Amino acid sequence: MAVNKMRLCLLGFGAVGQGVANVVLKKHDELIDKYGLDLQITAIADRSGAAINSNGLDLQLALDTKKESGKIKDYPEFGVSDVDGLEVMDLVEYDCLVEATPTNIDDGEPTQSNILKAMGDKKDVVTSNKGPLSLNFKTLINAAKENNVKFRFEASVGGAMPVINTARQSLAGNKIESVQGILNGTTNYILSRMANEGTEYEPTLKEAQELGIAETNPYQDVEGLDAACKIVIIANALMGWDVTLKDVSLHGISDITSNAVQLALKDGYLVKLVAEAKDGKLTVAPMLVKQGSPFAVNGTLNVINFKTDLSDDVTVVGVGAGSIETASAILSDIISIGKANAN
Repeated sequence: MAVNKMRLCLLGFGAVGQGVANVVLKKHDELIDKYGLDLQITAIADRSGAAINSNGLDLQLALDTKKESGKIKDYPEFGVSDVDGLEVMDLVEYDCLVEATPTNIDDGEPTQSNILKAMGDKKDVVTSNKGPLSLNFKTLINAAKENNVKFRFEASVGGAMPVINTARQSLAGNKIESVQGILNGTTNYILSRMANEGTEYEPTLKEAQELGIAETNPYQDVEGLDAACKIVIIANALMGWDVTLKDVSLHGISDITSNAVQLALKDGYLVKLVAEAKDGKLTVAPMLVKQGSPFAVNGTLNVINFKTDLSDDVTVVGVGAGSIETASAILSDIISIGKANAN
């Protein structure tokens, strides 16, 4: 089997970016054996600067450096201070941009500019970032087409739960008529605990924060914005809609009481934050789902149901968040691009 080298430029070295470095390190030899794909990360950037080596970085050293100092610029020999993502892309040889910077749902930056620059430079792109995809989906898709590059974003909607790839591959030929999903692990954890333990919202949120399941500022999760971004991306990518975050009718979970959850339980229902794309409308709101149904998932699990014309209902369940889990979705996109470019 011929071995093809694929050089990656990794922007963002938080939980997801470190997850990507970990899975590339862990799977490197296996990917060569299985796919003839030799992955090398030639640049890693975070807010401090970057580590750059066009011959490939030592990923264990990069991870150790980040753990010890918190700054990738402290990477021995090849660390660079005071450079942003756009500059890093001009300083390194690479084939595919992996964009894993923090999500910004106000204007999608700096992710959108990073992605558009890479595409303009004729580089393929993989991202986990929901921001620009939920705000300017068409702009990114059109840029990929105009520059004849591949653009993948599986990790932006379901973590390790395969949403985009399942619909595009396994449901090819089907028309997706509607989509319903529990697309946020934080809110599902909180609502599951409230149902199982009878706790109130605020102490349950605090518990989730202490466990690292909820962010210090949980606003985007608990008010439904994270799930809204994901349903926008799904509607655009899989249903051919032309919508943005502004088109979503939103209601979060912060006003859900233990009493409401327990009353639902007595009637055989659970309260879940459900995102829906149906009849031209996008909604994210708490809904009642039947106990024992596919939507009765516990903890941080996510679930999505596609209503299709040929296959009826197709349901996918998976882990919706986590460093390695999200990185696994990014890796699947990288492999997909590598295989396509080898043909």
